Amino acid sequence: MSYDLEQENKEILARYKDLISNTYRTLDEENNKLIRKAFDIALDAHKDQRRKSGEPYIYHPIAVAKIVATEIGLGATSIACALLHDVIEDSDYTYEDLKKIFGEKIANIVNGLTKISIMNHQNISVQSENYRKLLLTLSEDFRVILIKIADRLHNMRTLESMAPDKQKKIASETVYIYAPMAHRLGLYNIKSELEDLSLKYNNPDIYNEITEKLELAKENRERYIEEFKKEVSEKLNEEGLNFKIKGRAKAISSIYRKMLKQGVSFEEVFDNYAIRIIYKSDAKNEKFLAWKIYSIVTDVYHSNPSRMRDWITQPRSTGYESLHLTVLGPDKKWIEVQIRSERMDEIAEKGVAAHYKYKEGYKQSSDDRNFENWVTEIRDVLEQQQDLSTSELLDNIKLNLYSKEVFVFTPKGEIKILPTNATALDFAFSVHSDLGMKCLGAKINGKLVPISYVLQNGDQIDILSSQNQKPKSDWLEFVVTSKAKSKIKSYLNSQKNQLVEDGKEILQRKLRHAKINFNDEEINKLQKFFNLKSSQELFLKFQSNELDASSLRKYLESKNVFNNLLSRFRKSPTKNTVYVEPKEQNLDMIVFGKDEEKLNYSYAKCCTVIPGDKIFGFITISDGIKVHSDNCPNAINLRAQYDYRVIPAKWVNAESFKNRVKIEIEGLDRMGMINDITTVISGSMGMDMKSMSIESNDGIFTGSIILEVKNKSQLEQTFKKLNEIDGVSKIRRLQS
Repeated sequence: MSYDLEQENKEILARYKDLISNTYRTLDEENNKLIRKAFDIALDAHKDQRRKSGEPYIYHPIAVAKIVATEIGLGATSIACALLHDVIEDSDYTYEDLKKIFGEKIANIVNGLTKISIMNHQNISVQSENYRKLLLTLSEDFRVILIKIADRLHNMRTLESMAPDKQKKIASETVYIYAPMAHRLGLYNIKSELEDLSLKYNNPDIYNEITEKLELAKENRERYIEEFKKEVSEKLNEEGLNFKIKGRAKAISSIYRKMLKQGVSFEEVFDNYAIRIIYKSDAKNEKFLAWKIYSIVTDVYHSNPSRMRDWITQPRSTGYESLHLTVLGPDKKWIEVQIRSERMDEIAEKGVAAHYKYKEGYKQSSDDRNFENWVTEIRDVLEQQQDLSTSELLDNIKLNLYSKEVFVFTPKGEIKILPTNATALDFAFSVHSDLGMKCLGAKINGKLVPISYVLQNGDQIDILSSQNQKPKSDWLEFVVTSKAKSKIKSYLNSQKNQLVEDGKEILQRKLRHAKINFNDEEINKLQKFFNLKSSQELFLKFQSNELDASSLRKYLESKNVFNNLLSRFRKSPTKNTVYVEPKEQNLDMIVFGKDEEKLNYSYAKCCTVIPGDKIFGFITISDGIKVHSDNCPNAINLRAQYDYRVIPAKWVNAESFKNRVKIEIEGLDRMGMINDITTVISGSMGMDMKSMSIESNDGIFTGSIILEVKNKSQLEQTFKKLNEIDGVSKIRRLQS
């Protein structure tokens, strides 16, 4: 391809000037020189490189630097590092070169941002391993994480130039790893955009449908907000307040989550937009004015007390402060109103970066203590869980990224913030690991409760302990914090390892007595004979005496009598293997990969697949290729953690295909409703109905039906006819 290099150079300079225009007001001459030097090095490093779209590669680091400067709000050091973030990976410049040019601090940050080399760890996802390393950078420099998120945001904004399978892989990784991280760092706007863009590529039909409906409703939304502003502004002006009122649509991904969670359509999501009142205030009157505005708004409109959220009296652990209330506004429609000062709004927009700028000319706020505690906890988990697979570690830490919070008190009245559903045992571990290990019970507000007690806001907790108490395996069933889980697992693993060694010695003695060699081959045969998943399980059963000398004799007899038979069926499924129904022999129904190969496959049990659905193949370790729907509940996790095992799949011939699909149906009950439903399904559509369950309560019926479906078109036609039945209000297909 030929490029207009002169025009591209003009565009590069224009983009750089645009970046500088957004920073020069807040940075001095020395800092601007630093940014210019970083730009010059990046321009030289990437001079011969282009992005997948064909654009000069330098567009990307400039865009990332602009996100860092304007959307996250970091200073000159971070902007320079964003410009340089791909230099070590993609050019001849080395860490030593950058250290010599910019100093150790910038070189270290860029080194942390350097793309992680591809690792070929069996059964461990590269993406998950990246995540482990991403978390480890928290102990080095917090800015690495923020710039990494900015890098991912720009990649998502420009994802259309990638191949479809790459789009899904990157989108899944984004919603699985980077969106939760942005959420935990208080970058709510970036988190929402990452989730929306991920939905755009993972489920384009849903994304486009909600986008179109939001656009159609835009005029009504703007009129509604103007009416609200007019009524409330008049009252606020009377009090001499300095404020502005903004309205916005909720994130597309947020609306979709509500549709799924509540089982409703777009039209039934009542709060798909919100109003924000931002006021100017000094530090002394900040809280007083928030409650004054709250009082004025609730004088004009009725509020819903159950949906009141006070994040000003007790901010979130990210530092987020705001009053949230839901009122019955104009046209008698419920709407969420957020009340916050300009300072609170900056923290809400830019997260911890707004008050945690790491020695770039800002003082650290006391609000950062909660964040530092979280960082410390992550470090502890990483250190304690070295023996866990990266995938397990990822899931463990992710539990606490999106968690809502509960506020409780120590006996001395100090506040502790824990995830919702945390127990008294979680609290004990949060105070000190030793206290958690020896926890017997707790006194909540003076009343004795078990360690599994789920904490409520405002609880005052006094932990009871004993030197004789030791962690038990059932503790893992009710703790939710990473620290508690890691400490309990670490203790249980150390105990288990000793028992395994004891069992191994017992088995060695018994085999020696039977004159059989103790080796890997024999252990594998024993393991298969007793239907066990691992050699560890085998040793443990001999240690606990579940297996003994008589068990070993049965093995020896079978070994002598059925040796050939065992050899023949060595790879047959054991009792512990998940049963797979015999699949259709029509192997040209689905083809796989770029070359559209005909391969053996079966359908995953976690979702229902019918011809016409968008699908992909997943290579399992023991069950061959499993076909999943793109809308499978596990699709994002599979793509994010094991993308190297995902293969493209497409339909070829589906004439003889049948699969069971579960649908939910509801509406107004009346005489003959069930007959009308069955007439459509069995009569008009000629479908086989495997089961039907319908309940009626106060004139409303809800039901679930399992159908045998040939293809997506047949199901859609059935839905259309069912919707035409008088009284039917809602039908939806369940994925699992």
